[in-house]
Amino acid sequence: MAKLVRTPSDSVVVFPASRRTTRTSSNAKPLLLCFSHLRWDFVWQRPQHLLSRAARRYAVVVFEEPIFDVAEPRLDVSERPGGITVAVPHVPPGLAERDATAALRQMLDDFLDRRSPPAVLWYYSPMMLAFSSHVRAPVRIYDCMDELSAFKNAPRLLPSLERRLFARADLVFTGGRSLYEAKKTRHHSVHAFPSSIDVGHFAAARDAAHADPVDQAGIPGPRFGFFGVIDERMDVDLVGQVAALKPDWHFVMLGPVVKIDPASLPRAANIHW
Repeated sequence: MAKLVRTPSDSVVVFPASRRTTRTSSNAKPLLLCFSHLRWDFVWQRPQHLLSRAARRYAVVVFEEPIFDVAEPRLDVSERPGGITVAVPHVPPGLAERDATAALRQMLDDFLDRRSPPAVLWYYSPMMLAFSSHVRAPVRIYDCMDELSAFKNAPRLLPSLERRLFARADLVFTGGRSLYEAKKTRHHSVHAFPSSIDVGHFAAARDAAHADPVDQAGIPGPRFGFFGVIDERMDVDLVGQVAALKPDWHFVMLGPVVKIDPASLPRAANIHW
């Protein structure tokens, strides 16, 4: 049960309290409700690229996976530039799986009670179907951007929940050709939708009028760059081997290191993390 209060930071926070049932209708745009395992403020990648464009025609809400860090369940809701609303559920650590699912479902229901019914449900994680399967919408999309079951510490329920999501989805996108080949027989409408880059953003770095970033100005060429999350999917041993074979090449690796020990990254004069 929840009520909405305004915080000094101007974000909306849902605290445990009595249930509200009054819906707001001030936003004329139809609601696109996205369930994402990726944090909106982590790295600007596929969800941000697509949903920021969708926000031109939809009221986009990104409902993130829970953070286990509080004594009482609560939902933090805040606005981002471009018309994106981000909802972050917080639940107590050590909560039984069934109780955590019930708490998340209650927070979601209280959140939706104040809005018009969703026009689109957009899933990035099958795991979030566990607390949202009762929500209905005319269009349900599964944007399968990664093979999540191959990630380190993948949840044991992920394969079964993905099967349920395939059964419910109207449309499935895949983040690359290999994912398309792996998923194409599992749904009647699977479409290869490879991830790419923001051409305008990265092309700016090719402008001779722009000086090198301070942290790269002293790195000689040729330089080979990577931008993205550095995790267990990267063959860091291969990076080290190539750097050893080509000591006059410099490798500039930009991005957060997650789920692997930073000490395991190869170190060399021509590798720049």
